[in-house]
Amino acid sequence: MGYTNDYLRSVGSAIAADDAALAEARGRLALVRKIAMSFRGAHRTYASGSLAQHTINAPVTDGDGGLVLNRIYYPQLGPDGGGETPNSVAAVLCALLGPEIRNTYPNARCGTSKRGPKITFGAPVNDQDPSVDLVLALTRRDGSGLWIPNLHMQRWEASDPEKHVELLNDGTVALRRTRRQVIRLAKAWNKQWTLPGLSSFHLSALALEYVAPGMSVATGLHAVFDGGATFLGTGCNTPDPAGVSKPLKLMKGVSRDIMIHRLRAAADAMTDALAHDDDEAAVQSALHKVFRNYVEAPASDQLAAMAAALRPRTPITTVSLGLSTPAVAIPPTRAYGGRRVL
Repeated sequence: MGYTNDYLRSVGSAIAADDAALAEARGRLALVRKIAMSFRGAHRTYASGSLAQHTINAPVTDGDGGLVLNRIYYPQLGPDGGGETPNSVAAVLCALLGPEIRNTYPNARCGTSKRGPKITFGAPVNDQDPSVDLVLALTRRDGSGLWIPNLHMQRWEASDPEKHVELLNDGTVALRRTRRQVIRLAKAWNKQWTLPGLSSFHLSALALEYVAPGMSVATGLHAVFDGGATFLGTGCNTPDPAGVSKPLKLMKGVSRDIMIHRLRAAADAMTDALAHDDDEAAVQSALHKVFRNYVEAPASDQLAAMAAALRPRTPITTVSLGLSTPAVAIPPTRAYGGRRVL
Protein backbone atom coordinates (compact mmCIF):
# COMPACT_ATOMS: atom_id res chain seq x y z
CA MET A 1 0.00 0.00 0.00
CA GLY A 2 1.23 3.49 -0.84
CA TYR A 3 0.37 7.05 0.01
CA THR A 4 -3.34 6.84 -0.85
CA ASN A 5 -4.23 4.56 2.02
CA ASP A 6 -1.91 6.53 4.31
CA TYR A 7 -3.84 9.73 3.65
CA LEU A 8 -7.18 7.95 3.98
CA ARG A 9 -6.10 6.63 7.38
CA SER A 10 -5.35 10.20 8.42
CA VAL A 11 -8.83 11.30 7.35
CA GLY A 12 -10.29 8.33 9.21
CA SER A 13 -8.49 9.41 12.38
CA ALA A 14 -9.80 12.96 12.01
CA ILE A 15 -13.43 11.79 11.82
CA ALA A 16 -13.20 9.00 14.44
CA ALA A 17 -15.92 9.02 17.08
CA ASP A 18 -14.97 9.77 20.67
CA ASP A 19 -14.95 6.52 22.66
CA ALA A 20 -16.65 8.00 25.73
CA ALA A 21 -19.42 9.62 23.67
CA LEU A 22 -19.88 6.39 21.72
CA ALA A 23 -20.21 4.36 24.92
CA GLU A 24 -22.68 6.92 26.28
CA ALA A 25 -24.82 6.65 23.13
CA ARG A 26 -24.91 2.86 23.46
CA GLY A 27 -25.82 3.11 27.14
CA ARG A 28 -28.61 5.60 26.47
CA LEU A 29 -30.08 3.43 23.72
CA ALA A 30 -29.95 0.38 26.01
CA LEU A 31 -31.78 2.30 28.73
CA VAL A 32 -34.51 3.48 26.35
CA ARG A 33 -34.96 -0.03 24.94
CA LYS A 34 -35.28 -1.47 28.45
CA ILE A 35 -37.95 1.04 29.45
CA ALA A 36 -39.78 0.62 26.14
CA MET A 37 -40.28 -3.07 26.86
CA SER A 38 -42.63 -2.07 29.71
CA PHE A 39 -44.96 -0.39 27.18
CA ARG A 40 -48.29 -2.11 26.69
CA GLY A 41 -48.03 -4.68 23.90
CA ALA A 42 -44.24 -4.46 23.54
CA HIS A 43 -42.98 -7.47 21.55
CA ARG A 44 -39.26 -6.78 21.10
CA THR A 45 -36.74 -3.97 20.62
CA TYR A 46 -33.77 -3.67 18.28
CA ALA A 47 -30.77 -1.45 17.57
CA SER A 48 -30.37 0.09 14.13
CA GLY A 49 -28.58 2.75 12.12
CA SER A 50 -24.95 3.80 12.27
CA LEU A 51 -24.51 2.83 15.92
CA ALA A 52 -25.48 -0.79 15.28
CA GLN A 53 -23.55 -0.84 11.99
CA HIS A 54 -20.35 0.60 13.56
CA THR A 55 -20.14 3.50 11.11
CA ILE A 56 -20.59 6.55 13.36
CA ASN A 57 -18.34 9.57 12.79
CA ALA A 58 -17.57 12.40 15.17
CA PRO A 59 -19.46 14.07 16.66
CA VAL A 60 -21.66 11.35 18.13
CA THR A 61 -25.17 12.80 17.80
CA ASP A 62 -27.61 9.93 18.24
CA GLY A 63 -28.34 6.25 18.66
CA ASP A 64 -31.16 4.60 16.73
CA GLY A 65 -33.40 1.73 17.75
CA GLY A 66 -36.93 0.47 17.51
CA LEU A 67 -39.83 -1.01 19.45
CA VAL A 68 -41.94 -3.68 17.71
CA LEU A 69 -45.49 -3.94 19.03
CA ASN A 70 -47.56 -7.09 19.40
CA ARG A 71 -50.43 -6.67 16.95
CA ILE A 72 -52.86 -8.51 19.25
CA TYR A 73 -52.89 -5.48 21.55
CA TYR A 74 -53.45 -3.01 18.68
CA PRO A 75 -55.88 -4.61 16.20
CA GLN A 76 -56.84 -1.26 14.67
CA LEU A 77 -53.28 -0.05 14.21
CA GLY A 78 -51.55 0.03 10.83
CA PRO A 79 -52.28 -1.05 7.25
CA ASP A 80 -52.87 -4.69 8.28
CA GLY A 81 -55.36 -3.65 10.96
CA GLY A 82 -58.00 -0.97 10.91
CA GLY A 83 -55.72 1.59 9.26
CA GLU A 84 -55.17 3.64 12.43
CA THR A 85 -52.26 6.09 12.07
CA PRO A 86 -49.22 5.90 14.37
CA ASN A 87 -49.37 9.38 15.88
CA SER A 88 -51.55 8.71 18.93
CA VAL A 89 -49.72 5.57 20.08
CA ALA A 90 -46.38 7.35 19.59
CA ALA A 91 -47.57 10.10 21.93
CA VAL A 92 -48.57 7.53 24.57
CA LEU A 93 -45.16 5.85 24.30
CA CYS A 94 -43.43 9.20 24.72
CA ALA A 95 -45.47 9.87 27.86
CA LEU A 96 -44.11 6.65 29.33
CA LEU A 97 -40.49 7.15 28.29
CA GLY A 98 -39.98 10.74 29.47
CA PRO A 99 -40.65 10.35 33.23
CA GLU A 100 -38.85 6.98 33.43
CA ILE A 101 -35.72 8.25 31.70
CA ARG A 102 -35.66 11.32 33.95
CA ASN A 103 -35.02 8.99 36.89
CA THR A 104 -31.53 8.58 35.42
CA TYR A 105 -31.20 11.77 33.36
CA PRO A 106 -33.09 14.59 35.15
CA ASN A 107 -32.89 16.94 32.14
CA ALA A 108 -34.18 14.41 29.61
CA ARG A 109 -37.08 15.33 27.34
CA CYS A 110 -39.15 13.20 24.98
CA GLY A 111 -40.47 14.65 21.74
CA THR A 112 -41.10 13.05 18.37
CA SER A 113 -39.19 12.78 15.12
CA LYS A 114 -40.36 11.41 11.78
CA ARG A 115 -40.32 7.79 12.96
CA GLY A 116 -41.29 7.92 16.64
CA PRO A 117 -40.15 9.24 20.02
CA LYS A 118 -36.92 11.27 20.11
CA ILE A 119 -35.27 11.57 23.51
CA THR A 120 -32.77 14.30 24.34
CA PHE A 121 -30.79 13.99 27.57
CA GLY A 122 -29.29 17.37 28.52
CA ALA A 123 -26.12 15.69 29.81
CA PRO A 124 -23.12 16.31 27.51
CA VAL A 125 -20.14 13.97 27.49
CA ASN A 126 -17.00 15.54 26.03
CA ASP A 127 -19.21 18.25 24.50
CA GLN A 128 -21.43 15.64 22.84
CA ASP A 129 -24.98 14.88 23.96
CA PRO A 130 -26.30 11.99 21.85
CA SER A 131 -30.06 11.63 21.58
CA VAL A 132 -32.02 8.44 20.99
CA ASP A 133 -34.53 7.92 18.18
CA LEU A 134 -36.90 5.02 18.82
CA VAL A 135 -38.85 3.81 15.81
CA LEU A 136 -42.33 2.54 16.64
CA ALA A 137 -42.91 -0.55 14.49
CA LEU A 138 -45.43 -3.25 13.62
CA THR A 139 -44.85 -6.62 12.02
CA ARG A 140 -46.28 -7.02 8.52
CA ARG A 141 -48.96 -9.59 7.78
CA ASP A 142 -47.71 -10.17 4.23
CA GLY A 143 -44.08 -9.76 3.26
CA SER A 144 -40.92 -9.34 5.28
CA GLY A 145 -39.85 -6.39 7.37
CA LEU A 146 -41.88 -3.99 9.45
CA TRP A 147 -44.40 -1.21 9.18
CA ILE A 148 -42.70 1.91 10.52
CA PRO A 149 -44.37 5.30 11.03
CA ASN A 150 -44.09 8.50 9.11
CA LEU A 151 -45.48 10.80 11.78
CA HIS A 152 -45.12 13.85 9.56
CA MET A 153 -47.41 12.32 6.93
CA GLN A 154 -49.54 10.36 9.45
CA ARG A 155 -49.03 7.05 7.68
CA TRP A 156 -47.12 3.75 7.83
CA GLU A 157 -44.29 2.75 5.48
CA ALA A 158 -42.64 -0.63 4.86
CA SER A 159 -38.99 -1.05 5.83
CA ASP A 160 -36.62 -3.59 7.38
CA PRO A 161 -34.09 -1.83 9.63
CA GLU A 162 -33.19 -5.10 11.35
CA LYS A 163 -32.27 -6.68 8.02
CA HIS A 164 -30.18 -3.64 7.12
CA VAL A 165 -28.07 -4.14 10.25
CA GLU A 166 -27.76 -7.85 9.52
CA LEU A 167 -26.56 -7.21 5.95
CA LEU A 168 -24.07 -4.51 6.91
CA ASN A 169 -22.61 -6.66 9.68
CA ASP A 170 -22.32 -9.71 7.43
CA GLY A 171 -19.19 -11.01 5.71
CA THR A 172 -15.66 -11.81 6.80
CA VAL A 173 -13.91 -9.74 9.43
CA ALA A 174 -11.73 -8.11 6.75
CA LEU A 175 -14.69 -7.25 4.53
CA ARG A 176 -16.69 -5.80 7.41
CA ARG A 177 -13.74 -3.68 8.52
CA THR A 178 -13.08 -2.32 5.04
CA ARG A 179 -16.75 -1.64 4.33
CA ARG A 180 -17.19 0.23 7.60
CA GLN A 181 -14.13 2.40 6.92
CA VAL A 182 -15.36 3.13 3.40
CA ILE A 183 -18.80 4.15 4.71
CA ARG A 184 -17.29 6.45 7.33
CA LEU A 185 -15.07 8.12 4.71
CA ALA A 186 -17.95 8.43 2.24
CA LYS A 187 -20.10 10.06 4.92
CA ALA A 188 -17.34 12.59 5.67
CA TRP A 189 -16.99 13.34 1.93
CA ASN A 190 -20.74 13.79 1.54
CA LYS A 191 -21.04 16.21 4.46
CA GLN A 192 -18.48 18.65 3.04
CA TRP A 193 -21.33 20.25 1.08
CA THR A 194 -23.86 22.60 2.63
CA LEU A 195 -26.49 20.37 1.00
CA PRO A 196 -25.32 16.75 1.14
CA GLY A 197 -26.81 14.71 -1.67
CA LEU A 198 -27.03 11.28 -0.06
CA SER A 199 -28.33 10.05 3.28
CA SER A 200 -26.05 8.00 5.51
CA PHE A 201 -28.10 4.90 4.75
CA HIS A 202 -27.90 5.58 1.01
CA LEU A 203 -24.09 5.60 1.26
CA SER A 204 -24.25 2.39 3.30
CA ALA A 205 -26.37 0.77 0.59
CA LEU A 206 -23.84 1.78 -2.07
CA ALA A 207 -21.00 0.34 0.01
CA LEU A 208 -22.94 -2.89 0.49
CA GLU A 209 -23.32 -3.14 -3.28
CA TYR A 210 -19.84 -2.15 -4.45
CA VAL A 211 -17.28 -2.99 -1.75
CA ALA A 212 -16.06 -6.52 -2.48
CA PRO A 213 -13.77 -8.95 -0.65
CA GLY A 214 -10.09 -8.27 -1.22
CA MET A 215 -10.51 -4.54 -1.79
CA SER A 216 -8.46 -2.02 0.15
CA VAL A 217 -10.12 1.02 1.69
CA ALA A 218 -8.91 3.11 -1.26
CA THR A 219 -10.18 0.77 -3.98
CA GLY A 220 -13.42 0.24 -2.05
CA LEU A 221 -14.03 3.97 -1.80
CA HIS A 222 -13.32 4.35 -5.52
CA ALA A 223 -15.78 1.53 -6.24
CA VAL A 224 -18.53 3.31 -4.27
CA PHE A 225 -17.96 6.63 -6.06
CA ASP A 226 -17.65 5.03 -9.50
CA GLY A 227 -20.51 2.57 -9.05
CA GLY A 228 -22.79 5.21 -7.57
CA ALA A 229 -22.14 7.67 -10.41
CA THR A 230 -22.64 5.00 -13.07
CA PHE A 231 -25.87 3.66 -11.56
CA LEU A 232 -27.43 7.08 -10.95
CA GLY A 233 -26.52 7.88 -14.55
CA THR A 234 -28.99 5.22 -15.69
CA GLY A 235 -31.83 7.31 -14.25
CA CYS A 236 -32.72 4.69 -11.65
CA ASN A 237 -32.83 5.09 -7.89
CA THR A 238 -30.73 2.90 -5.57
CA PRO A 239 -32.78 -0.12 -4.45
CA ASP A 240 -33.32 -0.97 -0.79
CA PRO A 241 -30.76 -3.69 0.09
CA ALA A 242 -33.44 -5.55 2.06
CA GLY A 243 -35.89 -5.38 -0.84
CA VAL A 244 -38.70 -4.04 1.34
CA SER A 245 -38.89 -0.24 1.17
CA LYS A 246 -39.11 1.94 -1.91
CA PRO A 247 -35.87 2.82 -3.78
CA LEU A 248 -33.71 5.42 -2.07
CA LYS A 249 -34.03 9.02 -3.19
CA LEU A 250 -31.48 11.82 -3.22
CA MET A 251 -31.63 14.45 -0.50
CA LYS A 252 -33.81 17.48 -1.10
CA GLY A 253 -32.15 20.35 -2.93
CA VAL A 254 -29.63 18.21 -4.83
CA SER A 255 -30.42 17.20 -8.40
CA ARG A 256 -29.42 13.92 -10.01
CA ASP A 257 -26.99 15.70 -12.35
CA ILE A 258 -25.24 17.43 -9.46
CA MET A 259 -24.96 14.18 -7.51
CA ILE A 260 -23.58 12.32 -10.50
CA HIS A 261 -21.04 15.11 -11.01
CA ARG A 262 -19.92 14.95 -7.39
CA LEU A 263 -19.56 11.17 -7.43
CA ARG A 264 -17.78 11.12 -10.79
CA ALA A 265 -15.34 13.85 -9.77
CA ALA A 266 -14.52 11.92 -6.59
CA ALA A 267 -14.10 8.66 -8.55
CA ASP A 268 -11.77 10.36 -11.05
CA ALA A 269 -9.70 11.85 -8.23
CA MET A 270 -9.44 8.45 -6.53
CA THR A 271 -8.33 6.94 -9.85
CA ASP A 272 -5.65 9.62 -10.12
CA ALA A 273 -4.44 9.00 -6.58
CA LEU A 274 -4.21 5.23 -7.06
CA ALA A 275 -2.45 5.65 -10.42
CA HIS A 276 0.29 7.71 -8.71
CA ASP A 277 0.27 5.90 -5.38
CA ASP A 278 4.04 6.20 -4.94
CA ASP A 279 4.07 9.98 -5.55
CA GLU A 280 3.03 11.74 -2.34
CA ALA A 281 2.46 15.15 -3.92
CA ALA A 282 0.26 13.67 -6.65
CA VAL A 283 -1.75 11.65 -4.12
CA GLN A 284 -2.17 14.65 -1.84
CA SER A 285 -3.31 16.81 -4.74
CA ALA A 286 -5.86 14.19 -5.87
CA LEU A 287 -7.23 13.51 -2.40
CA HIS A 288 -7.55 17.23 -1.68
CA LYS A 289 -10.18 17.20 -4.44
CA VAL A 290 -12.08 14.48 -2.55
CA PHE A 291 -11.52 15.58 1.06
CA ARG A 292 -10.93 19.32 0.81
CA ASN A 293 -11.87 19.79 4.48
CA TYR A 294 -9.34 17.21 5.63
CA VAL A 295 -6.44 17.07 3.14
CA GLU A 296 -4.56 20.27 2.36
CA ALA A 297 -3.49 20.96 -1.19
CA PRO A 298 0.25 20.38 -1.68
CA ALA A 299 2.50 23.42 -1.68
CA SER A 300 2.90 23.26 -5.48
CA ASP A 301 -0.87 23.49 -5.98
CA GLN A 302 -1.13 26.36 -3.49
CA LEU A 303 1.61 28.29 -5.29
CA ALA A 304 -0.10 27.74 -8.64
CA ALA A 305 -3.38 29.04 -7.20
CA MET A 306 -1.62 32.11 -5.77
CA ALA A 307 0.04 32.79 -9.13
CA ALA A 308 -3.31 32.55 -10.91
CA ALA A 309 -4.85 34.99 -8.45
CA LEU A 310 -2.08 37.52 -9.16
CA ARG A 311 -2.52 37.49 -12.93
CA PRO A 312 -3.77 40.85 -14.27
CA ARG A 313 -7.41 41.14 -15.14
CA THR A 314 -8.38 41.26 -18.78
CA PRO A 315 -10.05 44.57 -19.63
CA ILE A 316 -13.03 44.68 -21.95
CA THR A 317 -13.32 48.11 -23.52
CA THR A 318 -16.49 49.93 -24.41
CA VAL A 319 -15.09 50.42 -27.92
CA SER A 320 -14.81 46.69 -28.54
CA LEU A 321 -18.37 46.21 -27.33
CA GLY A 322 -19.80 49.24 -29.07
CA LEU A 323 -21.03 50.67 -25.78
CA SER A 324 -20.79 54.07 -24.16
CA THR A 325 -20.81 52.84 -20.55
CA PRO A 326 -17.60 52.58 -18.49
CA ALA A 327 -15.34 49.59 -19.08
CA VAL A 328 -15.44 46.57 -16.77
CA ALA A 329 -12.82 44.00 -15.87
CA ILE A 330 -13.47 40.28 -15.82
CA PRO A 331 -11.31 38.22 -13.46
CA PRO A 332 -9.65 35.10 -14.84
CA THR A 333 -11.63 31.87 -14.50
CA ARG A 334 -10.67 29.89 -11.41
CA ALA A 335 -10.09 26.22 -12.13
CA TYR A 336 -10.11 23.39 -9.64
CA GLY A 337 -8.45 20.25 -10.84
CA GLY A 338 -9.62 21.00 -14.39
CA ARG A 339 -13.28 20.83 -13.35
CA ARG A 340 -15.91 23.19 -12.10
CA VAL A 341 -16.71 22.43 -8.46
CA LEU A 342 -20.36 22.46 -7.40
